[in-house]
Amino acid sequence: MRKDADIPAQGDDALSPVGRETLHDRVYAQLRQSLINGLFDAGDVLRIVDLADRLQTSTMPVREALGRLVSEQALESLPNRSVRVPLITRARLDDLARARILIEGQMVALALPNLTVDDFKVLKQINVDCDLAFEQHGKDIGRVTSALNQRFHFHIYHAARSQVLIPIVESLWLQSGAIIRKAAHIHDEQGGLAATNHHWALIDALERRDPAGALQSLSDDISRSFNLIRGRLEMAPGTAGDEVRHG
Repeated sequence: MRKDADIPAQGDDALSPVGRETLHDRVYAQLRQSLINGLFDAGDVLRIVDLADRLQTSTMPVREALGRLVSEQALESLPNRSVRVPLITRARLDDLARARILIEGQMVALALPNLTVDDFKVLKQINVDCDLAFEQHGKDIGRVTSALNQRFHFHIYHAARSQVLIPIVESLWLQSGAIIRKAAHIHDEQGGLAATNHHWALIDALERRDPAGALQSLSDDISRSFNLIRGRLEMAPGTAGDEVRHG
């Protein structure tokens, strides 16, 4: 028989303390998602104490999470035992672009026969939201549009129903977050074609069940972001066109 003291009073949250393993996983998941969404810029140094303060947790789960992210090549270690978001280099751009087009192209091909009318409604709404975000500009443009861009692509990729390929795609996006954020800022500065024009072309090809057209639209979409960064690399003073930081 339970004592009255064991029964939560009405209105109490009745939440149990977060276990060590759960807390570590949650800290890792939040930092991982922040990197995918481009919350951090290339070259940003991530300090354990600062992150622990922002996440309102101890330093141990943050240290463990950063170690995992270093092993996933999303972050790189520095000699002073801190870590940073990798600098954007031409070699890294080329390597990531090739890998993303290859793997994500396969995801699109697998997803194509599984996409429904409801899926296309979702994809179109995400595009509308993204266009509105670009029209409003603002300092959070990179973060907002990066998150919408991720929602768009992963809605398609989950339709591929591949438990093996999804983690691979997530790893590539984890390494590309700062690049996509930077590209969004450059696009916002330069203007030109709508940022989602390749997304609309991709939707059109998927609705027509055209795998070749869908792959071309995906390739164009991925390449545009990377090409924007390449152009900035060539213009960046003092880098010899080899690397660029945030800003």
